[in-house]
Amino acid sequence: MTDNKTEAELLKELRNKIDDIDSKIGELFSARAQCALDVASVKSSFADEEKAAGNAEEKAESAPKTFYRPEREAQVLRRAMERNNGPLKDEEVGRLFRELMSACLALENPIHVAYLGPEGTYTQEAALKHFGHSAVTVSMSAIDAVFREVASGAVHYGVVPVENSTEGVVSHTLDNFIDSSVNICGEVVLRIHHHLLVSDVTHVNSITRIYSHSQSLGQCRKWLDEHYPNAERIAVSSNSEAAKRIKGEWNSAAIAGEIAANLYGLKSIAKNIEDRPDNSTRFLIIGREDVKPSGDDKTSIVVSMKNQPGALHELLEPFNRFNVDLTRIETRPSPSGAWNYVFFIDFSGHMADEKIKSALQEVKQRAADVKILGSYPIGVL
Repeated sequence: MTDNKTEAELLKELRNKIDDIDSKIGELFSARAQCALDVASVKSSFADEEKAAGNAEEKAESAPKTFYRPEREAQVLRRAMERNNGPLKDEEVGRLFRELMSACLALENPIHVAYLGPEGTYTQEAALKHFGHSAVTVSMSAIDAVFREVASGAVHYGVVPVENSTEGVVSHTLDNFIDSSVNICGEVVLRIHHHLLVSDVTHVNSITRIYSHSQSLGQCRKWLDEHYPNAERIAVSSNSEAAKRIKGEWNSAAIAGEIAANLYGLKSIAKNIEDRPDNSTRFLIIGREDVKPSGDDKTSIVVSMKNQPGALHELLEPFNRFNVDLTRIETRPSPSGAWNYVFFIDFSGHMADEKIKSALQEVKQRAADVKILGSYPIGVL
């Protein structure tokens, strides 16, 4: 008992307080949404003036209009999380602001995002995590198609997987960057939890085949060896495709995520079956524009070196001398000829940074070709 009040009286007071807070939050939501509309109005009026004066760039005219600013959004999320004093976790606060910004942006013009489908894949989940649930996600059948949709201007952005902490790099994504005109505009890391799913027709004690994407099968290899050593493992185009297939097969199961289970009405008979508890996949956000500095950025480049001894050392030396922190190096065969290779390199910093400019200037002098894929904010959520 507190101050001789009953439990019902205390709860009523607290609920009244919550109702009052909710009312104020609602007013602030509306005020923020109106500010977002005012921002869009200002941008549109200046864009119309530039277009009328003939100063707008051709690339900007052909692309679908969007008021999304990757660097600005990253700054807002970081500040929201830095200001957080609990009891909510920083990431929870960030997700709340992510959805608020997504809803406000949709008032101006909803973002259209292509992703590697079908519906229910981890790539769609990554797209919604990065852009919020007010974004319009567009399913593509292949990574190449995502690149084409973005390059043509049919969508604002695309989301493609680039590396997994267990299985390594997604080589098909890297290969597409070599000839594509798109830029990297952001990144998002998604914790991957795999479940063994069955349908309402599955005979659980008679599973002889398990469908999933090849990466997911690799990420669950030890678990499968222990629990289903004799089951045939069948690689398909996506985990969602695996989930769809088992709807009509009594002896089959699928490895997929919770979003696919909910979408296709499947039951999970084993949760979190990935071999490593820290299993995660990094996805890249691709678009058509350059991104300004956000204060905590990463740059990605692809470099072709002359086929000669010491080429890799010569490539990396300027980064070391200018104290540029390399975060990833991947090697891929060059499409120009046998036994030639290109290097995909990620490093901390933005192209606008002076030390980055100096390092890249020397790298360009030593390399056969350097292509800057983009500078973009380091993933916040």
